[in-house]
Amino acid sequence: MKKKLSSVAGVTLIEILIGLLISVVMMAAMYTSYSVVNSTYSQVSDRAKISSAGRDVVGMMLRDIRNAGYKYFNDNIPTTNELSPILISKSSTFGKACDKLEIVTGDVNYDQNRTPKYQYERYKITYECKASTIPDKSAPVLGTGGYPPIKAFALYKSKLAWDTNSKKWKNPDTDGNNKTYGEEIVLEYVSDLVFNAIDENGYLIDPPPSPTNATKDKLYNIKIVDIALSVRSSKEFYRTSKLRELFAMTDTKRNLKNTDKFLRETIVVSAHARNLGLQ
Repeated sequence: MKKKLSSVAGVTLIEILIGLLISVVMMAAMYTSYSVVNSTYSQVSDRAKISSAGRDVVGMMLRDIRNAGYKYFNDNIPTTNELSPILISKSSTFGKACDKLEIVTGDVNYDQNRTPKYQYERYKITYECKASTIPDKSAPVLGTGGYPPIKAFALYKSKLAWDTNSKKWKNPDTDGNNKTYGEEIVLEYVSDLVFNAIDENGYLIDPPPSPTNATKDKLYNIKIVDIALSVRSSKEFYRTSKLRELFAMTDTKRNLKNTDKFLRETIVVSAHARNLGLQ
């Protein structure tokens, strides 16, 4: 016996449409949740990368500053102006240059078949910022067809050896010394780099001492070098552009004020020049 048409079970078109709508809403909610979680993870990851890279470089500076002025007990290399243990060159054009740091330290080369067996050496380590060459692909194309560089610095480090005969710093490309090297990039996306010289009483030495300036008598009184390294994210971090200010260590003129979406972080460390008095 045939069943009546009205007794056959099924799903109406309206019920199908309602089911599709619910599925779409659920998928949209899941995608939104995924996007939020992924964005949060990316932000945390970017912040960690910035902090890690900056702290690695600051740690390198700490080790070098601690060795400033170091020399071995029998070292007889005459001290000259070029061999000043710590020289800080302050930036006079904020936004176009950073502070520069030069560190001189001693070392020894031992060869049992040579007379004398010990040959004392001097090395100069330099940290200096230069304009970054990374193209800013978010900016309009230049007339030459390329992109302008990003508004940031690249931090370079070099290590030179002292020539006791000519009393000049040797060219690292031709000195045959495997300990030396020319300018090499150690960090990109630098916003600013500040060095301050502090004396034994904790006071700022201003201007930083050099062999020829007004504070030259304090050249060997530097006990601490304060470092403030400001770095920025390589990609846009915030969702909106607004004025964000990053405060400098002592000079308010060097506060970083930017209206963009990049994250900036400043790492401040005090490095103790523990070997500076060994002259």
